[in-house]
Amino acid sequence: MKKRRVVIGVLGTVMDKRGKRANRLRKWRPTVALCLQPDLPVDRLELLHQPQDRGMAEQITEDISQLSPHTTVRACPVTIADPWDFEEVYAAFLDFATHYQFDTEHEEYLVHITTGTHVAQICWFLLTEARYLPASLIQTGPASREAPEEAVPVGRYSIIDLDLSRYATLTSRFQREQQESVSFLKAGIDTRNATFNALIDQIERVALRSTAPLLLTGPTGAGKSFLANRIYQLKQSRHQLSGRLVAVNCATLRGDNAMSTLFGHVKGAFTGAVAARAGLLREADGGVLFLDEIAELGLDEQAMLLKAIEEKTFFPFGSDKEVRSDFQLIAGTHRDMRQWVAEGRFREDLYARINMW
Repeated sequence: MKKRRVVIGVLGTVMDKRGKRANRLRKWRPTVALCLQPDLPVDRLELLHQPQDRGMAEQITEDISQLSPHTTVRACPVTIADPWDFEEVYAAFLDFATHYQFDTEHEEYLVHITTGTHVAQICWFLLTEARYLPASLIQTGPASREAPEEAVPVGRYSIIDLDLSRYATLTSRFQREQQESVSFLKAGIDTRNATFNALIDQIERVALRSTAPLLLTGPTGAGKSFLANRIYQLKQSRHQLSGRLVAVNCATLRGDNAMSTLFGHVKGAFTGAVAARAGLLREADGGVLFLDEIAELGLDEQAMLLKAIEEKTFFPFGSDKEVRSDFQLIAGTHRDMRQWVAEGRFREDLYARINMW
């Protein structure tokens, strides 16, 4: 049994509005045109529109009923105060998709991405790609200038299949680039160690898809600093960072020097503070902060670091004014962190926060 074809789209208040009836029937309007394709009959159109555009939606419905009588149009009012607000549009479309009664056994679905604001089109794409809508995308466009007059209202269309696994060239390219990234993290050294290979594969996926803190554990000389630098270079090559890599061995930091080095200080904050200092956290803004041997930090510094990670703000030593720095943290240690926490040497909440990966 052939499935019914259902198109979901949003009313285009600019492109779908084309003046007096006799004139508009001769012009290309995307919502009407998608119902006029001779090789792609549409059984039902779910037409989302703002409540204040009800009259225009009724006009479109009337025109479609005349030009494509086999197409049923269901007008669906959706309230969006600001159609350029990404969060609001996405939430409205997500609500529609969540409550819509999809019947994939008897119906096939297309999502129309030609109408609405650019924000609306992006939201449709994201929701469809994430499979909130079990559909493919359909894009309509005007006919070529050489097309005969009777073809102008119909225009043209293309269906976009988001299943990238069907595109062998793209798939092989993605796999090749991933292997290049993995090889980069390994410094070009091939190994048959399955555990090591699996670890590097996981680091590659995490490094390019997450900005959460990374914790690298292992004995001194295992290559934690080298790997942190490679992760930074990999992210930088994908244009994910605007700042630099800032690294410090926390075992070298003690007392006021620890606070000053990490968080900076104001002039006169302590004896010898003859000038203000920005601190490493601010120097790492937009980039990566690598804190090697993080377990050696004092409890006071740990408390301030936790706040800086969670809120992206902190107080320089001796200052009552917060400063901001947005960095990704990579931490390294040769200690048994669970034991360190159990002995009260390291804050449990900070350990949980840096041990995301």
